[in-house]
Amino acid sequence: MVGMSRRSLRKCVNQVRVVEAIRAAEHVTSGEIRVSVAHFFWGDVEKTARRAFRRLGMENTADHNGVLIFLVPSRKRFVVLGDRGIHEKVGQAFWNDVSACLSSHFRRGAFTEGLVEGVRMVGDRLATHFPSAGEVDRNELSDDVDFQ
Repeated sequence: MVGMSRRSLRKCVNQVRVVEAIRAAEHVTSGEIRVSVAHFFWGDVEKTARRAFRRLGMENTADHNGVLIFLVPSRKRFVVLGDRGIHEKVGQAFWNDVSACLSSHFRRGAFTEGLVEGVRMVGDRLATHFPSAGEVDRNELSDDVDFQ
């Protein structure tokens, strides 16, 4: 997996299934969920995830309720970042639970399954604190998987 190309990244993550999971989750919440998948790099994964969070406009949601799942399959490393609006509501214990779920899938190389399950968990919690506004709720960020 070292030196993965964008094409190989797209093969290890089923974008269609992940986007379907994001859309299903966002159907019941005003929150925004993004998934970013990066090729191999040597740097700090958390620092790169924070840059991706800013680059994707995650901090620009109206209620500061954006959540990013940032994955580096070649290193089996990931970071889950929630903006301040959602973090204030759920606390660190929730992020630890999501991370445990993702870890169990990613260790086995089940990246798509882990992302789908992680998105579902995040969506369920976002729906509790930021329910959908129905017809007037707008999608503030793209649902597409970001491949870096």
